[in-house]
Amino acid sequence: MATIIFWISLVGVAYVYIGYPLVLMAWRRLAGRPVRKRSHEPTVSLVIAMGNEAGNVLPKMRNCRDLDYPPDKLQVIVSLDAPTDSTYELLRDRVSPGVTIVFSPIRGGKAAAVNRGVAAATGEILVFGDASQRLEPNALRELVANFADESVGAVSGALILLDEHAREACDGAGAYWRYEKALRAMESDIHSVPGATGAIYAVRRSLFAPLSAGTILDDVVVPMRIVLGGHRAVFDPAARAYDAVTDNPQCEYRRKRRTLTGNYQLIAEMPELLLWPRNPIFVQFVSHKLGRLVVPYCLAALFLSNLLLLRGAFLAVFAGQIVFYFLAASGGLIRHRAAVLANRFVLMNWAVLSGLFQFMRGTTGVWSPESSRRRLG
Repeated sequence: MATIIFWISLVGVAYVYIGYPLVLMAWRRLAGRPVRKRSHEPTVSLVIAMGNEAGNVLPKMRNCRDLDYPPDKLQVIVSLDAPTDSTYELLRDRVSPGVTIVFSPIRGGKAAAVNRGVAAATGEILVFGDASQRLEPNALRELVANFADESVGAVSGALILLDEHAREACDGAGAYWRYEKALRAMESDIHSVPGATGAIYAVRRSLFAPLSAGTILDDVVVPMRIVLGGHRAVFDPAARAYDAVTDNPQCEYRRKRRTLTGNYQLIAEMPELLLWPRNPIFVQFVSHKLGRLVVPYCLAALFLSNLLLLRGAFLAVFAGQIVFYFLAASGGLIRHRAAVLANRFVLMNWAVLSGLFQFMRGTTGVWSPESSRRRLG
């Protein structure tokens, strides 16, 4: 029995992080569906939900003014969720009249803020973004070009995490996010991605349905509704947003925990995602989203079963596990790349367990700018 558990656990972890990407590579080669992308200029409403963002609101508005899109076809909406700092005053007094401000004096969370912003939107295409990320000037053009393909209902852009030298980060969260984007590119070429990047994604206005109160992952719920409705949700790496990578693993852990709590919420509220005939990207959803939720249990089963098999090749595997967890434990203290990656991997899987605990307690947490940034899968 210990041998069976060992192999099932090992295969489970290997499939999620190695086997599934290999499946995608072969699948894309055999049955890829490239998007028929073409330049055009529909009307666009850029919706930005904000809480306390006094430090980000003016740079974000300058970034919006610098976007390469016809001003007469671009509506910028800032939906304020009861800020308690000077965010509203800065918007009111120092931002151009072309910006629509939607203000709520009562805090309702991000889902409510998004719904209010969309209610004020007039564009054919809705683009959603966060306050802290900078959009590349051509980001909107790249996003909307995908909607020339009638099968496309949602488009996710790419978040680029920058290090202290303003280069794309390749350690820790940066390395994981590059891996994540490679998966999304392949999923998109096959059919759809099981979720978008919260910093930059777009949907057809006609396909948007208001979010339920307390929704954590709007950037997963919105595109997955569209996929279930018969359209594609694709990933476009040419539509870029930029953010600084964090060196604080505890901040990443808190964000990841809330995101994973949202995954449990998603499954509970949209059980049709688990039905093969109903979900056209069932394999991708189960492999990408559910697989990540199963990995911590596989890791625990692998370690415990390996304790009962300390002989031959099993002994070498156990030694490898000990070395890996030692690296993970030291990753918060030293900057060696292997140690940092191991540390982030263990923290991420601990966040899966913590997220389940939060979901079962019903404590999903209140949305804040910090909790909504940088969702890495």
